[in-house]
Amino acid sequence: MKQILQDMANGSTILTESPSPSVNTYHLLISTTVSLISAGTERMLVGFGKASYLDKARQQPEKVKMVLEKVQTDGLMTTIEAVQSKLGQPLPLGYCNVGVVADVGKGADSFKIGDRVVSNGPHADVVRVTKNLCAKIPDEVSDEDASFVVVASIGLQGIRLAQPTLGESFVVTGVGLIGLLTVQLLRAHGCRVLAIDFDEAKLELARQFGAQTCNPGIGEDPVAAGIAFSRGAGVDGVIITASTKVSDPVVQAARMSRKRGRIILVGVTGLELNRADFYEKELTFQVSCSYGPGRYDPVYEEQGQDYPIGFVRWTEQRNFQAVLDMMASGQLDVKPLITHRFGFEDAPKAYELLTTDKSALGILLQYSSEPSSRHISTVKLSGAQPINPRKPVVGFVGAGNYASRMLIPAFKAAGAQLHSIATSGGINGVVHGEKAGFTEATTDTQGMIDHPAINTIAIVTRHNSHARFVSSALNAGKNVFVEKPLAITLEELADVEQAYQQAQGHGGAHLMVGFNRRFSPQVQKMKALLSPVTEPKSFIMTMNAGAIPADHWTQDNAVGGGRIIGEACHFIDLMRFLAGSPIVSVQARRMGDTPAVAVAEDKASITLGFADGSFGTILYLANGAASFPKERVEVFTAGRVLQLDNFRKLTGYGWPGFKKMNLWKQDKGQNACAAAFLSAIEQGGNTPIAADEIFEVARVTIEATQILRNQ
Repeated sequence: MKQILQDMANGSTILTESPSPSVNTYHLLISTTVSLISAGTERMLVGFGKASYLDKARQQPEKVKMVLEKVQTDGLMTTIEAVQSKLGQPLPLGYCNVGVVADVGKGADSFKIGDRVVSNGPHADVVRVTKNLCAKIPDEVSDEDASFVVVASIGLQGIRLAQPTLGESFVVTGVGLIGLLTVQLLRAHGCRVLAIDFDEAKLELARQFGAQTCNPGIGEDPVAAGIAFSRGAGVDGVIITASTKVSDPVVQAARMSRKRGRIILVGVTGLELNRADFYEKELTFQVSCSYGPGRYDPVYEEQGQDYPIGFVRWTEQRNFQAVLDMMASGQLDVKPLITHRFGFEDAPKAYELLTTDKSALGILLQYSSEPSSRHISTVKLSGAQPINPRKPVVGFVGAGNYASRMLIPAFKAAGAQLHSIATSGGINGVVHGEKAGFTEATTDTQGMIDHPAINTIAIVTRHNSHARFVSSALNAGKNVFVEKPLAITLEELADVEQAYQQAQGHGGAHLMVGFNRRFSPQVQKMKALLSPVTEPKSFIMTMNAGAIPADHWTQDNAVGGGRIIGEACHFIDLMRFLAGSPIVSVQARRMGDTPAVAVAEDKASITLGFADGSFGTILYLANGAASFPKERVEVFTAGRVLQLDNFRKLTGYGWPGFKKMNLWKQDKGQNACAAAFLSAIEQGGNTPIAADEIFEVARVTIEATQILRNQ
């Protein structure tokens, strides 16, 4: 398959070949016939990509603040690398897709193969979209017309928030693509409409659709026009579909509105408002969210759970269906909005037009290739190199942020032969596989695990898949490196242990968890200082983890396992390593449940006891300040103290011959961890972390989590 990506570092548009996605539960696989370039949104994205670093910073002041905070805690070089990595990840473009269903995932059986559907899929000749973001196209609606459904639904959601009634007077400010569709939808509601824009050609289209018009570019006053249009009473509502940095559209909307009028922001404007304009008229101002209820709700969008129609009449999908019905009845006419057509392979030319011709409205991409030729599971990459089977030949499962930023570069730096990279979506594997020098990218994960040329599997996926992939790789006789956690339930852990024992009975395989903290140079120094000490040790380890939304996948016990299993396991392993003694007791306490605490489990303490008399407490806290060190380790023993802050500053108190070990750049041990694992494979040595410690830490982490959840 092929897909359009935008390079966020320089703004270039790229047509990339990748494996077609695998169909997931609640999803459809669609062969695209046509897609619409959203002139406003995509022009803005391309413009942002082409902007300089300084201009990018000016456009996102909130991100600049986050960067400055990261510099304080993690150091300048680490922060620069993180920013460059973020900008180096190409962005899929497009969200107005029409095609034919090629495959149906479990739980999406309201659709069938061969259905024509509209979806919010990107510009790609094969897309994978959840069932709640698709709608069947009536026979009366052409593919080209249907490609306007998603952008029309954005306008429709704004209208629903405004709640227009028959005969009311409404203003649409900014009549680009969404604005012109909004004009028609308001007219279908029985409203009188005034359209405001600086582009006379667009205003002419608005007049064709039955609107009166105002052009500030030729000196017409929008406020005076609105008052006159409303016969002196003030307009009932204003829907702002413009995109501008200034606040004029909102200010003008307030001044032309009647008392208790409604203003809905669908587009993007400045929001420097005058309180008096809103106070005296008791105006309602609301920002509309995309296509409607369900947007950005992972339960609705990813897990396929619909909202009951009796409680939520209009969801994203139902808005799609409503627009399609209006097209089928002839009440919504999009043909005058089509200004250009391009073949999909000429997409870069379409985006060049988008940035140079401001009058362009509906730019269609047409997909003419044979659908069967698009559905391939593996593609060769340009980085193919000769393979030496006597050395580690690695296949990666997963190409997310951590894999691409940290783990893949660490494996490459350690000399790994990078053979295949498997992802369910395909495109991430190609992007990061090309950059790192992989031989191929695939969406056939099991086929990659079974590949005879690959002897080592690295697993960097969502946590609920780790145990399954580990067991599968061990059963295939492969060495395994899995990013933490090893498992999220005791049942999964038992399955992995069984697979590991069976693998040992068939010649053995290395099993490694990515507990990189113990490999960092400063922790290695701490271990060397502590090794001669025979007295028990006391540990205080603080993870100032920071808050993440309660609906993030890592907070979902069934997917991420929660943040204790997903992240605090690092420090359980680190404490086990520094203590050098088995864990014999586990206690845990979380923050009490109160209305002010969204998630209590990520504000907790875990106290471990060790066989040699040592003990330690891990404070995992999501309610601290970002400017405080994210990770702090303190060890008290034999009248001495070691303190490590953020894997940059190590200080010794009372240690003969040692006072400090500071680094210019944060080093959490990722490179050393990968190098140790690969060296053990190549040299035939012991796995860097003993299997009994790996299973011990996994079991203790799950037990601590169960204690917290039962409080």
